[in-house]
Amino acid sequence: MARPAAGAGRQAQVAGLLLTALLGGGACASQGDPPGGPPRTTAPAILRTVPESGAVTPDLHGDAVVQFDEVIDEMPSRGGAAGAISGLAQKVVLSPVGSDVKVSWHRSSIHVSPQEGWKRGRVYHLQLLPGIADLRRNSTKTSTTIVFTTGPAVPAATLVGTVLLWGDQRTLPQAVIRAALLPDTVAYITLTDSAGNFRLAAVPSGRYRVWAIQDENNNRRQDRREAFDTVTVTVDSTASALLWAFVHDTVGPRVRTVEPIDSLDFRVGFSAPLDPRRALDTALVRILTLPDSSPVAVRALYTPAKFDSIQARARAVEDSLKRLRDTTARKDTTARARRDTTARPGAPAPAAQRAPAVAGAPGQRRPGGPSDTTAAKVDTARVRKLLAQRPVPYDRVVVQTAQPLAPGGKYLVRVRGATNLSGVAADAQGVLVVPVPKPVTRDTTKARPKPP
Repeated sequence: MARPAAGAGRQAQVAGLLLTALLGGGACASQGDPPGGPPRTTAPAILRTVPESGAVTPDLHGDAVVQFDEVIDEMPSRGGAAGAISGLAQKVVLSPVGSDVKVSWHRSSIHVSPQEGWKRGRVYHLQLLPGIADLRRNSTKTSTTIVFTTGPAVPAATLVGTVLLWGDQRTLPQAVIRAALLPDTVAYITLTDSAGNFRLAAVPSGRYRVWAIQDENNNRRQDRREAFDTVTVTVDSTASALLWAFVHDTVGPRVRTVEPIDSLDFRVGFSAPLDPRRALDTALVRILTLPDSSPVAVRALYTPAKFDSIQARARAVEDSLKRLRDTTARKDTTARARRDTTARPGAPAPAAQRAPAVAGAPGQRRPGGPSDTTAAKVDTARVRKLLAQRPVPYDRVVVQTAQPLAPGGKYLVRVRGATNLSGVAADAQGVLVVPVPKPVTRDTTKARPKPP
């Protein structure tokens, strides 16, 4: 009788241990919200920083620390291009420094330090970019900058600016801004916002060399084939800079394509945008018939925008003439219908005689009018005004000949002194092949008499 009692005791003991393990393990492993309240939906907030923003600490040692009110996501590195900044370091910018920056995660805090150590007499900017998240994926939406110094008082000068992609005719968001106080080469760093604007507050007065870089490989440095621009700005109390980023080529443009448009016009495409500040000259283009090399006179050169404008005007004139012909035809039809109605008393009025609907009358919407769209308009007046300060680059030109080109003919096209946006010129050439029009075939089946 003792054995069943002992067995029952052991079973109860095992059940108790299992229950304790389940409860204890769940409490240790769970990262969920504690009972008694709704889950947090706000982004992590900064509780304190070491040093504090505005502090002067000549003997700064160790790490700069940013403490949050919540455990933040570690954002482990997941590889990428060589030299690319990844992980939590993507959200941290420390400048000016002349070496790499160490960024480490400590649950609810971020530790930052330059590998070269803290230099005396510098004004440091520690910027936290948007996107720092807690474990519930609540992330910050704005950036925060902590300014502290190792000697001088915190300055009050400010540098602001806008970055434009010259070739694409738009602003450049997330461009890397590097501003070095001359003659030093160590730069302050920040990024442009979604509108292509940047702001560097609390920087020392003086002359700055400013770079704007389209950072495609995320290393915050200028690399080959990345669009960039640079200007020199004198910052007193405040200064503004406008930068036009483009790819700086060291070789001149090459002819990439030569495409026919019609019997008189063809389009030449280049490997890089041409400098729009240099006027097009027909003397720079030669056309030679192959294989005998007899020349073909060039009548005009057009930029894509100019040629499209000419084509649009021609289509508008053609559409106007067509509408005039249609209106005349309708008037003739209406006149004949009235004569037929007069000859037949009591006949109902034909549809052509009924009063047409008036465009814009109540209850009707005019195509293309204000009532056709409900989308809110974005005010881009400032961007348009900035872009108007420089002409629009183009990587194609339309060549118009003085005489029609022969169908099926081949022509050698030479362009002398084509100049890219960097001011580098080169001679280029390509071959134009004029297509042979397809013969028009008539369907004669309808003209055949039907069998009896």
